[in-house]
Amino acid sequence: MAFLFPRNKQKIAQDLARSAKDMLLKLSTVDQLPAAAEESLAQKLAQMKLILQGTQETETSPEQVYQLVNLLISEDLLLLLATNIHKIPFEARKDTQFIFSNALRYKHPNGGADEPVALHYVLQNRPQVIIALCNGYEHRESAMPCGGILREVLKYDAVAALVLYDEPSPDGAARNLAEVDTAKPSSGQGVFWRFFDWIVKSSFEVCADAFNTFREILTRHKELVATYLETNFDQFFSKYNRMLIQSDNYVTKRQSIKLLGELLLDRANYNIMTKYINSSEHLKLCMKLLLDDRRMINYEGFHVFKVFVANPNKSYAVQRMLINNRDRLLRFLPSFLDDRTDDDQFMDEKSFLIRKIELLPTEATAPPPAS
Repeated sequence: MAFLFPRNKQKIAQDLARSAKDMLLKLSTVDQLPAAAEESLAQKLAQMKLILQGTQETETSPEQVYQLVNLLISEDLLLLLATNIHKIPFEARKDTQFIFSNALRYKHPNGGADEPVALHYVLQNRPQVIIALCNGYEHRESAMPCGGILREVLKYDAVAALVLYDEPSPDGAARNLAEVDTAKPSSGQGVFWRFFDWIVKSSFEVCADAFNTFREILTRHKELVATYLETNFDQFFSKYNRMLIQSDNYVTKRQSIKLLGELLLDRANYNIMTKYINSSEHLKLCMKLLLDDRRMINYEGFHVFKVFVANPNKSYAVQRMLINNRDRLLRFLPSFLDDRTDDDQFMDEKSFLIRKIELLPTEATAPPPAS
């Protein structure tokens, strides 16, 4: 580990960063580096990791860590690593994830800034790094390391906003958040919308990791997401219902129904919940989930169905559908998941819904005329 104890620590860090940059620039133009160059790049990344992590025998040098983080910024290594991580060997990808995670949470001890230094730079000057990390889901090799980095930085609302409001541009530049009009609907072409395809069309490992990140985006920053979903309601739930709720993949279907229930029941999403449960098409989809031949799909579907029934201000279309199906529902619900006798909350909620359905009027009430 002699490289950790140089007289000129600054020069060592510079040499590491610049040689890694040269190799990554070359890697950007080919599918794979020659074996010797690939091994050399892996060694450089391992050395960077050790500077940030230290060893059992030696603690990290704050001076070297500071120097390396600034070189990752100044040499544009974060973008180069994000765009090429799928081409890097397996062990080096793990080192890359470590380098990213540490760099993006590093705060200078005397800096006093709320945001980590590298993350602040990325958000202000290189937002393409975040988009490139999302695009890591295009490749099985990079999906999990990129997902791990993303979920760590998504605790910052600016990162979530960057993903949500991304739009394609002719020059490939990422969106300037200061210029975003939150009342303008999305084109549906930005990186956030690609999560639907990554979840549905990828291998199991990529699908599972992409869904975890997708869920993090939608649940972490409640006010930000509520505004976004209100503006993009029709487009979002059309895709969500068609691609996720009706997915042929059991895990995706179950997780998506559960996430839908969480979104609808979150107080921050009251306006979204109200609009969703006013749709008879959404109710029809939900009632089909109760008839699925998989019991956990039934269970998760029930938690969405109960929101429709419990709503005291049902739309005319929802009232009519429930009234038309009242007899069938009253025959069906008493024995629905009747083996969950140890789940007191579920049994109480089921009894409550049965009573609400029994008390439905004989005819749906037309909405009042517009004033």
